[in-house]
Amino acid sequence: MTKKRFLAVALLSAALVASGLYWWQRRNDGPGDTLTLYGNVDIRQVALAFEGSDRIAEMRVEEGDRVRAGQVLAMLDTRTLRLQLEQAVAQVEVLEQSLLALRNGSRPEEIAQADAQVVAAAAEVERSRLQFRRLHDASMRTGGHAVSRQDLDNAQAQLRVAQAQLDAQRQAQRLARIGPRQEDIARAEAQLRAAQAERALLQHRIDLAELRAPQAAVVRARLLEPGDMASPQQPAYTLALNDPKWVRAYVNEVELGRIWPGMAATVVTDSAPDAPIDGRVGFISSVAEFTPKSVQTEDLRTTLVYEVRILVDDPRDRLRLGMPATVRLVADAKSQERP
Repeated sequence: MTKKRFLAVALLSAALVASGLYWWQRRNDGPGDTLTLYGNVDIRQVALAFEGSDRIAEMRVEEGDRVRAGQVLAMLDTRTLRLQLEQAVAQVEVLEQSLLALRNGSRPEEIAQADAQVVAAAAEVERSRLQFRRLHDASMRTGGHAVSRQDLDNAQAQLRVAQAQLDAQRQAQRLARIGPRQEDIARAEAQLRAAQAERALLQHRIDLAELRAPQAAVVRARLLEPGDMASPQQPAYTLALNDPKWVRAYVNEVELGRIWPGMAATVVTDSAPDAPIDGRVGFISSVAEFTPKSVQTEDLRTTLVYEVRILVDDPRDRLRLGMPATVRLVADAKSQERP
């Protein structure tokens, strides 16, 4: 056998072996068991703005800083609000004392004072009655010559005044013993609740002056600075949330039937091709990305694509927003039993 013929036979044998290995592997793997998708990493973002409108006092974090849930990121100037809060606290204390006085009723000393005033008024009535009686008797004995009619009328009027004052003192004594009316107590209670609500509102506004992170995130943008006027319409920070993360990819209509929610997946990136990240199919769009025409050909139907989101577990935070990623979906016999 010539050298040229030997080389040709060797090349043909190698090609046959390679072809056999290829088809053997395809047979064992099963056609279409692995689906590869290409997409980009996507995450949720939050635009944080103050609820109030005031001047910014502090901006505590910068772009790229990692923040934890509840961390204070910025603060407004609250000096005016704190002064108003002090006024509200003082007003609440005044109303609390007034209500306490109404609930406790009259003190023993006040009741004793009312009793003494009744005794004094009664003594004045007795004195006026005696004075009027003396003048009246003298007038009757002298036929009206010893006492003028005017003096007699004045003494009678003085008696009526003293009797009225006694009645008033007795009513005051009765009220002192009974205590305040329930209506007065209810009104004082309502005034106290209104003052407490005003105090709580001012405290709430002071609390809202602290801009806090809703959850663990990374600061993407710092949009305002100390001294700027904040408003609910103007975000101060933009945050990129660490969780959840997903890869947004697209599949055509032919491959749509090969995936389902919860299907296991692996995600790799160009920066770490040897470090796959576990994931799962979390969302499959029910609507094509492009609106189909009313009349379609068979070829046109296969070009429609559907959005798929592959949720990933990235505890080491290796994935970044917009990063290109490759998704591999492997359907084995066990995983093909859909939930």
